[in-house]
Amino acid sequence: MSTAHHGITRRSLLVTATAVAAAAATGTPALAAPTRGGQVPTLWREFTRTPYTHPQIPYVGRVGFRGGATRFPRRPVVADVRDYGAVADGTTDSAPAINRAIAAAGRAGGGTVTIPPGTFRIDDLIRIGYDNVVLRGAGSGRTTLYATKNLTELIGPYGSRYGGTKSSWSWAGGLIWLAPQARWDSLVAAIKAQAWPFEGWTGNKRDEWETLTAIEPARQGSWTIKVADPSRLRPGALVLLRLTDDPTHTLLQHMAGGGPGPAAYYWDDKTKLLSYVPHEWPVRITRVHGRTVTLERPLPLDVRPEWDPRLTTHVRELTGSGVEGLTLQAIPTPQSPHLLDKGYNGVVLQCAYDCWVDDVSVRDVDNGFGLVAASACTLRRTRVGGRGEHHPYFCREGSHDNLIEDFTIEERTVPAPADTQLHGINVEGLSSHNVWSRGDMRMGTFDSHRGLPFANVRTDITVNNNGRHGGDASAGPLFGARFTHWNIRVTNGRAGLVKIDGLAPYSATVGVDEVKEFDQIDVPDFTGDLHARLELYPTTDAVRPRNLYEAQREL
Repeated sequence: MSTAHHGITRRSLLVTATAVAAAAATGTPALAAPTRGGQVPTLWREFTRTPYTHPQIPYVGRVGFRGGATRFPRRPVVADVRDYGAVADGTTDSAPAINRAIAAAGRAGGGTVTIPPGTFRIDDLIRIGYDNVVLRGAGSGRTTLYATKNLTELIGPYGSRYGGTKSSWSWAGGLIWLAPQARWDSLVAAIKAQAWPFEGWTGNKRDEWETLTAIEPARQGSWTIKVADPSRLRPGALVLLRLTDDPTHTLLQHMAGGGPGPAAYYWDDKTKLLSYVPHEWPVRITRVHGRTVTLERPLPLDVRPEWDPRLTTHVRELTGSGVEGLTLQAIPTPQSPHLLDKGYNGVVLQCAYDCWVDDVSVRDVDNGFGLVAASACTLRRTRVGGRGEHHPYFCREGSHDNLIEDFTIEERTVPAPADTQLHGINVEGLSSHNVWSRGDMRMGTFDSHRGLPFANVRTDITVNNNGRHGGDASAGPLFGARFTHWNIRVTNGRAGLVKIDGLAPYSATVGVDEVKEFDQIDVPDFTGDLHARLELYPTTDAVRPRNLYEAQREL
């Protein structure tokens, strides 16, 4: 990563690294890296003194694949799809051949499946359900998968778990679908039976998952926890931290920052929101020393005894797999009416951990890229284009610690049909510590879709803010605590969902162009002082650091 982009020298980084190491050893605050060539917000100086516990800005310096790794693994090539019958003629159905090649790579213990340049027709979805399998095209401008069918045709109409005629293909499933193979059959069977399949880390029957150990109280931002019984915990293992809300909903209040506003909020009729708890946060263990367990990233919330904190087993995750270097082109069809999507969806990662997507474009889709109960994944150099879509990006069902960077949402190529909806970069369902960085949004909005998402960051993004947020009233608040919008360039002057100091509790809006309220206008969910911060508004000079995520990485 070039440090010149931020006006930071190699020497200053070495000095900062030394200060951080000293802080870790002594418990004293770390110093901020020197920043030149722009205004440095007070909030940034505060954050560098308390990076893991700042009340408005979340710590996101370890999000994404393997804690933010800048390179993805180059696994050896074990299969070429042409050897399994794929033909780049645009007319032969190559989906069976591609899936056979992926299965062969899975049986071999992993590896890369290559797709050469050309257009390959697929009449079925592409499934990646094996660890350490990479599907790699020759580049998004050279390899195209031409999808002729939608998920309703291939699997069946996917009804909502909340009843009614809404299509859940509006927010689930992809024509390239990364999900654990062991769960695939049960997932498809449930959909065909018009039942709601698992989406979270423990599915519909959460009580069937086994407790590994109870946990002693700990504070948000701690990298270590003390457990009752470490005998089943091993370094490198993925565990699930489970927190159960109490009858007065103090866990949900804590996610919203606490205080009089969340305490006065009426939670009991928010049935969709309440279906998301117990709260589940997957994390790898890095060290076990006696009863002290070190985690690969700090606790996102307090651990309190009234929430029955424990580490549990979970759905066997998909890990180490990726999709690279291709375009998924859906057969051109008009966009469906709102919530009636047929399922011309792009790439979805479900119950995936440490997986990635790189240099992938999707076109003419209902929904672009999805994270469904996916954590610690990276989407890099992704693009959504064509006729327009419902959700260009969606992030839901408790998806945490993901990185979406260098992303583009193109302007639609045809006018939006009546009764359709455009969101943008969506987050909902108690999802937290996700980062959208270095984005070019030529349409859409910052869609906080209710369901109390908290501690998410959008930074260094240009947006033509013309979309609308969604979210059922039963899903509860638009925002939890520690949302941050940092260095946002708004080309059409609309405030909605971008300038959030009047909406999001204990949150920060820093370095946003001057904007005004028009079109969709929201009122805050919580009463009283939101303890939200607004700084360098309207921005008149470069904000430094320019990119909040990258600056946290450099610390």
